[in-house]
Amino acid sequence: MKILKTLIIFFICSNIQYAQETWTLEACVNRALEKNISIKQSKLDYAGSQIDKQGAIGNFLPNVNIGSSHSWNVGLNQNITTGLLENFTTQFSSMNLNLNVNLYNGLQNIKRLHRANLSILASQYQLEDMTENIALLVANSYLQILFSKESLAVQHLQLDITVKELKRIKELVSAGVVPKGDLYEIEANLASQEKNLVDAQNAYYLSKISLAQLLLIEDYDGFEIANETYDIPISNNLDKSPYEIYNFAVGNRKDIKLSETNVEIAKKDLELSKSLLQPRLSAFYSYSSRIGYSDRIVATDEIAFVPIGVVEGTGEKVVAPYQKMATVSPLSFSDQFDLNAGQNFGLSLSIPILNSLSNRTNVNRSKVNILRSENSLQQKKLDLENSVNQSYNDAKGAYKAYLASQKLVVARKLAFEYAQNKFEVGSLNSFDFTQAKQRYELAQSELIRTKYDYIFKLKVLDFYFGVPIKVD
Repeated sequence: MKILKTLIIFFICSNIQYAQETWTLEACVNRALEKNISIKQSKLDYAGSQIDKQGAIGNFLPNVNIGSSHSWNVGLNQNITTGLLENFTTQFSSMNLNLNVNLYNGLQNIKRLHRANLSILASQYQLEDMTENIALLVANSYLQILFSKESLAVQHLQLDITVKELKRIKELVSAGVVPKGDLYEIEANLASQEKNLVDAQNAYYLSKISLAQLLLIEDYDGFEIANETYDIPISNNLDKSPYEIYNFAVGNRKDIKLSETNVEIAKKDLELSKSLLQPRLSAFYSYSSRIGYSDRIVATDEIAFVPIGVVEGTGEKVVAPYQKMATVSPLSFSDQFDLNAGQNFGLSLSIPILNSLSNRTNVNRSKVNILRSENSLQQKKLDLENSVNQSYNDAKGAYKAYLASQKLVVARKLAFEYAQNKFEVGSLNSFDFTQAKQRYELAQSELIRTKYDYIFKLKVLDFYFGVPIKVD
């Protein structure tokens, strides 16, 4: 029982610790980079490009193949011992070694290796570009939660103020100091404030869900970001011109580098297509041998004489000598291997003349792909220039809006405090007091909105200038 209680307590404490876990922006970015499916696919593309490079290196090596076979010949065959046709089974084994080396093929192997290196570089740029974009997307979602969180805190504060005012106005109405209509006005304002609080809670919860889904976290209720206060960041990028930011971005942005690499890949494809129009020279070599398992007929040392005719007139026999033959077992494996060995080597030349115009078509297609890649690169640069100018103007405008909102909050706060003092002494009706309070609430909400709008737009501008994504 003690062990069981200890396990239960440990489990409860673990759940409490997990439920209280908060996520910083850095932790969110790391989680997104680890779990994001698109990034996983890009990593696989990068791994695939490295495999392609290994294949390109392998093209420099010769093709070497070893083969062997063993056959049975069953049925009517000529007996090499007797020379007669008989029904029996013969067996044979054969072995071969083939080697083929490309001596010249239009330098295709070198060009394929260059293209494989470019593909690795392109995959790396694609992975880094996607990583940067995911980090920016996470930062935007994270800032949205901070905005919703501060907005919710403001609504809670305003609701508390309204509840206190409602309590006080009831006392004034009971004392006959203010008319009962003022009480109705405050109650209506309280209902509106409660609705605003519900809307703020929903917006905060939806912003958490949005980030949790981006991080592939299913426990929406237990997901919380770090409870910190973020001030306006300091950045010197607004002191720079859009031209400076663009020049830095065009030389360092991974999507631009990816497009430039794609242009180089297209040019390399053209070189490969042209190499197919050149002659190909290769060398070949083969070695083979054959093993038989049938008995052999061999000559012996014995000499015999056989009659071949008679002498005319005397009738004397005419004989001729011949060497006797004997049937022996087959030679050993090693002896036959050396005895039956054969070699074949030479050069092979292939000159392309007409191949259904396929090679010429590939050359023309590669030229078109180069133009397409160059146009894509030019469009990327134009889009980047527009994005930098837009981000620069948005950041400056957002900063001016934030400064204006600060001034507005100060003015609305003074107006609200003045109206509150007049309302407390009964010299201001509830309607005018509620209007002053609502204007102050809107000013506070606008200040929060402009604050995080400026933070994010400044982060976008820093992003183009190579500043890592973080919230201080």
